[in-house]
Amino acid sequence: MPEVKKRKKADGALILAVDQGTTGTKAALFDQEGRMVAVHYRPLPQIYPRPGWVEHDPMEIWHAAMACIDAVLADPETAARVAAIGITNQRETAIAWNRHTGLPVGNAIVWQCQRSAALCDQWRQDGLTTLVAERTGLVIDAYFSGTKWQWLLEEVPETWALIREGDLCFGTVDSWLIWNLTGGQKHVTDWTNASRTMLFDIHNCHWDIDLLDYTGITMNSLPRPVPSSGVAGETVAIGNLPAGIPIAGIAGDQQAALFGQCCFWPGMVKNTYGTGCFVLMPTGHVALYDAPLRSGLLATMAAAPPGEKLYALEGSVFIAGAVIQWLRDELGLLTDAAESEKLAAGVPDTGGVYFVPAFTGLGAPHWDMYARGTILGLTRGTSKAHLVRAALEAMAYQSREVIELMAKESGESVTVLRADGGASANNFLMQFQADILDVEVERAAVLETTALGAAYLAGLGVGLWPDVEAITACRQEPDVFCPTMTPETRAALCRGWERAVERAKNWAD
Repeated sequence: MPEVKKRKKADGALILAVDQGTTGTKAALFDQEGRMVAVHYRPLPQIYPRPGWVEHDPMEIWHAAMACIDAVLADPETAARVAAIGITNQRETAIAWNRHTGLPVGNAIVWQCQRSAALCDQWRQDGLTTLVAERTGLVIDAYFSGTKWQWLLEEVPETWALIREGDLCFGTVDSWLIWNLTGGQKHVTDWTNASRTMLFDIHNCHWDIDLLDYTGITMNSLPRPVPSSGVAGETVAIGNLPAGIPIAGIAGDQQAALFGQCCFWPGMVKNTYGTGCFVLMPTGHVALYDAPLRSGLLATMAAAPPGEKLYALEGSVFIAGAVIQWLRDELGLLTDAAESEKLAAGVPDTGGVYFVPAFTGLGAPHWDMYARGTILGLTRGTSKAHLVRAALEAMAYQSREVIELMAKESGESVTVLRADGGASANNFLMQFQADILDVEVERAAVLETTALGAAYLAGLGVGLWPDVEAITACRQEPDVFCPTMTPETRAALCRGWERAVERAKNWAD
């Protein structure tokens, strides 16, 4: 278990947060008041070799991360003030590399990729649904890392040759970054990332030997699971990054955002509106592991302060902000994402149009790998404003489905929804979310709460903050959106959405 390395709370200490996401990478510096004082971003291209397949180049991930780090640490005096590093990352994305050369074996298989859907079907046929839910808190789906690594073993001969010799490293993006930041000295992951692999026992916090035996994945090939807060390794000198900086915070992006939003208590829900929508509700020390079998929600590890083991309920919506990118880049309906707010507000409703953006299947609570994107209700009078509004509303409808189920599963009334992520800057979306959910929405003053959460975890890990109460005191005043929609209108709109979702299901072969 990582140690909590106590450091003197020196004036001017900074935390470096590296946030590696699906569409880009950023490095940010935070001070001891939780204020972001520097940030640098670099986009990350995705690779689409076949329909339903999504990849990244692992070396591009690493080089982008270092370019961002070098940019914010260009001043040596600034670099010398960094007390710790926090890592947060797109989850489930699966990477394999050679333990001796440090070079990747092919491309990273991104969380959105559906290539292992047939393997998931086989898991179900072999009767693993209940075992997976009870041990891992997850449903069987190609979304998670386990079947992606299994696919690599079965389809890429080099991985099988390496694993027989004990020379294969599997890891999620956090593992890959830490491996490189430590010069190949540390092959670790944190509990939150491990809990998204479909191979991790969330009750005992170790890899599940029965599931490893089933897949052929060896314990030796997997990273060592560690808590999210505490020193897991130290940097080697690379570029502008000094040697010896403790890597003291690690969390999957959504758990990091939950932590950054200070959602520590019952009734709080966090939704990150990014490429997808990711809704998390803290459940404290209780893992609601049977939720997948009842409702399709997931039980997952939550990022926790040193010495604690915490859980959350999660509903993952695969496509959210990505649909706005699609409207812009593929259909040319928008010149930039910000234009969507003005267009949506320019019409009183969608004109009866519903847009189900199931480009890569449907996540919670439906878990349909074979659903596909659907636009219903088109007429000759449908305009691009109607389509854009329907796309934005789809984010809110999908989030509502998840949040209402969370309240039912946990027995906790939702008192507030805390929103972050790039798409939460859209005022129309935030107001419609409050309306369709009938709950107050608080938009974080700092939209980069994922990076902030990683910084908080790292700061706790080296003693810059004593506890979560000290972190909560740093939280800045949010923007608040209050519901104004009538119950009758809300009910009618939701009925239409439910009909549209049913039409999108089970479409692909």
